[in-house]
Amino acid sequence: MPLSQSQRPLYEVKANLFKGLAHPVRIRILELLAASPEVNVAGLQSEVGLEASHLSQHLSVLRRHHLVASERRGSHVFYRLADARIAELLAVARALLLSMLSADTERLSEAQGLPEIQGTPR
Repeated sequence: MPLSQSQRPLYEVKANLFKGLAHPVRIRILELLAASPEVNVAGLQSEVGLEASHLSQHLSVLRRHHLVASERRGSHVFYRLADARIAELLAVARALLLSMLSADTERLSEAQGLPEIQGTPR
């Protein structure tokens, strides 16, 4: 019998959170929602540029992992972040990645400045 979410070790629950984040389109959707209080499906579709069925699949994953919440109003469905801290998580991830890329760029520049070894193609 599978363990319920509350019975699983925290690292398993964390891994599931990151599975929900593990696609560039889902990150883009979350970034759009972090920038606005809520966005309807048509707005997300125009910003992300996906067919409705593909967008729906990504939104389903985000809902399943409790990253977004939705509300139907008439014929429109509006999405918002399920928790404001998700925007903070995205901001921390961005800062971390920029720092890592900066370090890689610095290392690349340092490596390119090294003297060439005779007979080694560059």
